[in-house]
Amino acid sequence: MSAPPAPSRLPRHVAVIMDGNGRWAQRRNRPRTLGHRAGAKAVQVSVDYCLERGIGALTLFAFSSENWNRPEDEVGALMKLFLRMLESEVGELHRRGVRVAFIGDRAGFPPLIRERMAQAEAVQPADERLVLTIAAGYGGRWDITQACRSLAADAAAGRIDPEAIDEALLGSRISLAGLPAPDLFIRTGGDLRISNFLLWQLAYTELYFTETLWPDLDTGVLDAAMAAFADRERRFGLTSAQVAGGAT
Repeated sequence: MSAPPAPSRLPRHVAVIMDGNGRWAQRRNRPRTLGHRAGAKAVQVSVDYCLERGIGALTLFAFSSENWNRPEDEVGALMKLFLRMLESEVGELHRRGVRVAFIGDRAGFPPLIRERMAQAEAVQPADERLVLTIAAGYGGRWDITQACRSLAADAAAGRIDPEAIDEALLGSRISLAGLPAPDLFIRTGGDLRISNFLLWQLAYTELYFTETLWPDLDTGVLDAAMAAFADRERRFGLTSAQVAGGAT
């Protein structure tokens, strides 16, 4: 088991694709919905880990825009699980200093879930220790598209000059704009792709993939991811010599 690196070598923001719930259940000859319920424990493990180690932002891919195409009974079970989490867990998260936010297109969610999401976001913990962002109804292409539409509307109304649109302005309209870009991306379940998650935000993020299925995630898996991250040289387009010399 890998030991966690020094705090100075930890990421500020971790983004996670929580993959493998269905396969976890299938290997036990149980319904896929049971795997989703089992995955809730791994969410708690991840939140606890970030709080204990001072990692300030955690973004979890809970439900993609493509997931609406899954079997109706599975989508229904996911909605019930999501609502249960919103009603039973958010208060405790706030008490522990976790600010809850959501990114994604909420139009497809039932009105009660949208209401609970808004209520969760309205609370600002007195002692904020972690920003927990849940990507729900989210897709990276949707994210960039909605940002472009926002800028196009402002340009058409004369509020901005189209020539003034640059990466910084577009980035200000992208989800997670108020947070540092993810330093570390983790995907459980063994697949080696980012699956339309945070396409803009992951430009210079370190990627880490593990065969561990999401419900089996534990601190050992997270320690290994953090150790791998700490061993990498992040150059952001510079040379190793420039990084060593402190060039910016």
